[in-house]
Amino acid sequence: MSTERSGSGYVEKGQEYQRDQNYITDRITSDGSGGWPVEAGRYRLVIARACPWANRAAIVRRLLGLEQAISMGICGPTHDARSWTFDLDPDGRDPVLGYERLQQAFFARDPEYPRGITVPAMVDIPTKAVVTNDFRQMTLDFSTEWTAFHRDGAPDLYPEHLREEMDEVMQRVFTEVNNGVYRCGFAGSQRAYDKAYERLWTAMDWLEERLSTRRFLMGDTITEADVRLFTTLARFDAVYHGHFKCNRQKLTEMPALWGYARDLFQTPGFGDTTDFPQIKEHYYVVHADINPTQIIPMGPDTSVWLTPHGREELGGRPFGDGTPPGPPIDGEVVPPEHGPGGIGHR
Repeated sequence: MSTERSGSGYVEKGQEYQRDQNYITDRITSDGSGGWPVEAGRYRLVIARACPWANRAAIVRRLLGLEQAISMGICGPTHDARSWTFDLDPDGRDPVLGYERLQQAFFARDPEYPRGITVPAMVDIPTKAVVTNDFRQMTLDFSTEWTAFHRDGAPDLYPEHLREEMDEVMQRVFTEVNNGVYRCGFAGSQRAYDKAYERLWTAMDWLEERLSTRRFLMGDTITEADVRLFTTLARFDAVYHGHFKCNRQKLTEMPALWGYARDLFQTPGFGDTTDFPQIKEHYYVVHADINPTQIIPMGPDTSVWLTPHGREELGGRPFGDGTPPGPPIDGEVVPPEHGPGGIGHR
């Protein structure tokens, strides 16, 4: 996800896991001051449904109604040492970029590009070169720089009056939960794992308490903070609980967090961008140093994501003064059998 390697080498023996956070930090802005102006149809968002960081970008794009302004390419759930590939497309090529591998867009930008080939990535269609793979800034810019192309009724996912507190909440969610599960899963020693486990569950308990009295992380409406937490929760029982040894409890055993996760899942834009078989296939196949057999488990039963959550009792309105997005556009629909209760793997 952050540093894309082959199926081994994620775990460094005796070491704590350190995420490579050196991204291409160019920004696409409304004033074009950095050389990349907001322009409908110019850029292509490349994601993989398996990846939580890319899943965020897909959710935000859909919530804001940017589908007609920013096209989306979807890589398959697994990759090799070179990069993510467009193996889900006919002939294994992205129909817009013509690439077989996302790596080609990075090499179009820098033929000697030395770092991980990561999703999500924004690619400039005229030059077919990557613009940015800075996933944290990317979604904030969708909210703040692409406003001219937001749909009618689009929610404000990054309200100015909440930004100071939101930034603190999102930073804690990132370091302790989004990345915390990886710190457990890729720990190279018992001591590193034990430390990571305690940090993760301290944060999970904090979230359980916070969400016991408010419907969403920042109060009554959905914000970017919820998008960032959701993609980790959606993968928790299916992958992180067992594969990453985050097994003090299942998500389904934490009443507030589980209710909150289902509330979001059943909201347009969240569950309909989640592909459970692709998620499982990615982690259990690519992380061969953790799962040498590369066997993909059949469970857990994901139909429980559609059970009543009861979060309406806390009040609030998910989209505030806005409205839910419409159905996913053609070509971007997650197959029904890949959603709740779907098949184990492809």
